[in-house]
Amino acid sequence: MAAKAGDDPDSLMALATVFCLRNLRKTMCYQGFRNRLCLRSDIFLPSEICDKLVNTYVELVHTDSYFEPEESFFQLFADPRSTRLTRVQLRENLVLDRDLEAIRKQDLIELSLTCCHSLTSRSLKTLTCFRETLVSLCLFGCSQIFCKKVGPPLACNEDSEDEEEEEDRPASRQVLELDFSFQGFNRLRLLNLAGLPEAVNAERLLKPLRSITSLDLSNVNLQGAAFLSQWRDRLASLVLYNVELSEELLCTVLELVNLRHLDISREGRKSTKFQMSRKILTAIVQRLVHLVSLDISGHVMLDNCTVPHFEEAMGRPSMEPSKSSIIPFQELKRPLQFLGLYDTTLCSVTHIPAYKVTGSKNEDQVLNAIEAYTEFRPELAHRAINQLFDIARIQHCSQLLRALQLVIAALRCHKFDKSVQVTGSAALFYLTNTEYRSDQSVCLRRDVIQVVLNGMEQYQEVTVQRNCCLTLCNFSIPEELEFQYSRVNQLLLKILEPARQDESIQRIAVHLCNALVCQVDNHHKEAVGKMGFVKTMLNLIQKKLQDQTCDQVMEFSWSALWNITDETPDNCQMFLNCRGMSLFLDCLKEFPDKQELHRNMLGLLGNVAEVRALRPQLLTPQFITVFSNLLESKADGIEVSYNACGVLSHIMFDGPEVWAMDEPRRDAVMDRMWDAIQSWDVSSRRNINYRSFEPILRLLPQGISPVSQHWATWALFNLVSVYPGKYCPLLIKEGGINLLEKVLELDTSHLETKDMARKVMEQCENFKEDPMETNNGPEVNYGQRG
Repeated sequence: MAAKAGDDPDSLMALATVFCLRNLRKTMCYQGFRNRLCLRSDIFLPSEICDKLVNTYVELVHTDSYFEPEESFFQLFADPRSTRLTRVQLRENLVLDRDLEAIRKQDLIELSLTCCHSLTSRSLKTLTCFRETLVSLCLFGCSQIFCKKVGPPLACNEDSEDEEEEEDRPASRQVLELDFSFQGFNRLRLLNLAGLPEAVNAERLLKPLRSITSLDLSNVNLQGAAFLSQWRDRLASLVLYNVELSEELLCTVLELVNLRHLDISREGRKSTKFQMSRKILTAIVQRLVHLVSLDISGHVMLDNCTVPHFEEAMGRPSMEPSKSSIIPFQELKRPLQFLGLYDTTLCSVTHIPAYKVTGSKNEDQVLNAIEAYTEFRPELAHRAINQLFDIARIQHCSQLLRALQLVIAALRCHKFDKSVQVTGSAALFYLTNTEYRSDQSVCLRRDVIQVVLNGMEQYQEVTVQRNCCLTLCNFSIPEELEFQYSRVNQLLLKILEPARQDESIQRIAVHLCNALVCQVDNHHKEAVGKMGFVKTMLNLIQKKLQDQTCDQVMEFSWSALWNITDETPDNCQMFLNCRGMSLFLDCLKEFPDKQELHRNMLGLLGNVAEVRALRPQLLTPQFITVFSNLLESKADGIEVSYNACGVLSHIMFDGPEVWAMDEPRRDAVMDRMWDAIQSWDVSSRRNINYRSFEPILRLLPQGISPVSQHWATWALFNLVSVYPGKYCPLLIKEGGINLLEKVLELDTSHLETKDMARKVMEQCENFKEDPMETNNGPEVNYGQRG
């Protein structure tokens, strides 16, 4: 059997790391002074494990809402005698100055700080502790790290506790840190300073660095460019994304003759005085002969640099430089490994001399763009994901696994970026629909569910919520959502809390809620009931009543209540406590002709009537009269009449002594029940789904209420004769045959009841002899019992 997309199992290292992080106190740590987490004294962890622990911890905090961060986690790695860190990747507001200070004694080789907005100039001071070992440093998006807080001093700030207090309190103002320099960082080779504050002088900051081979100055305002020439013989990679290009800067870049990667791209919607030309591209190709990667995305071409259309149309697409449709690239010695042409007209030509091209011409270019720009350029990634959305919606996505993995990665990476969340969730809806489903593994689909729920948690905005809810509808419910069952229910109930929610989201969310409680065990139903499920549904019903509207939300809400009360007495009690019966009567009065609504309401009340302790609350003249009148209903075939009779059957089962009303009389109601049952066609196909016959079977071996016994026997005969493949095995399994034999033995059983009991037993016997003769029952529509 072929493996499905995304079916590769996690490594043992990855599984063990996550387990340890979720169970720190049971594996590596103990609770120390002031509840600080402390590493056990008998543990030594090498760098391979420590790096994995820290980096996975950051990922879990960022992507898993159930994972609880530990305030003193980084303190576990304070002592290099027991822990060794070498390569650390930290991101977002998770990281504070004190966390970096905790690991200051480690000999870090690589340190990546991405969008760590909470770091201040205190962390610059900490960086100097790593200057003798650090080879790679990323400070992308750390907007406050060159600022220091200035405010009124604390009464005492001698110990670490006061330093933490000072870190957390708001400063009256911030000033720029001008004293920091990279003096002494002699081993530093790779440096990312993207987004460096405009007031920081990049030239002065970088001057001490003699051995830089890779430099990223994206979105940096360069006051001059000559300083770059100090690395003319060493620099292999230079990124100047969204840097204002000038003749001086380009001349300097062309002196960096050992460059292998050059990125002078820009966001196409950002204004600039500079325009790319054929002459500039030619100079880059001629002077920078070692280039294997070039990105000129977003640039408008000043002049035409492509071959005539009739020449380009000749032959199949080729990567050979000599056949390049872009004339300056014909001088390349070999095809580039990467060429960024996103948001340019050049991406649409036929012959491009590069193995990997970003652009918008086709699926491959779009996926390359998402891959290349997700981490540091969400503004481009979200546009590329939007183009992938169009491909999946209108055309066909041929690289499904790659597409899904890239969108999932983008949503994880940019959890707080609304534009990425909107486009990513929309793309996931089309990438997980029926057309692609058979090719996707369980692991991959679970990853999709996780990022969708992350988006629902983070954003209450209408578009994100709608996209996420619609995407969840592409999954088998509840089976595929069961691993996040509690979380998804909480999120859906939160969506439904506002009194005036967007109508489309409300409809989808109620549908999902209904589906989630349709085919799950009682434990799940009870847990969801405690979350406020019953009250939320009744609030929706109340609002619809006020609006005098009976729509899908109204019907799904009653259907969901029918499902969640099935064999769960606590939820039935909640229904009664929250004025559920009053709403039932109001709905009957307001919508007398809504058959689906009546069926769902009576199905729910059948569940309530099954709970002996709650039946006295149904035994009032008003309710008994309503149920009796509904016996004659022809709504939805026999369903409303059948369910009304079921409610009354359970009430009658409690005996005449509990019937404390004069009107209606008990015997008159029983006569109406007999008449109703006689009127039903026993071969009726049913719009119902039983998971268990237990509530019906308890009505069989008794003489208190023969009509209740007859209703139960009729129900069994109807189900096993119309759907023998589904219900004969269930009846046999639950001991129904023995109970039917007792019906035959009872003198109080009516003749027609005994006759029907025999037919049920015969049907089950015939089924055992020839089980292949029948169908397996109806398709289960949401809104049915069970």
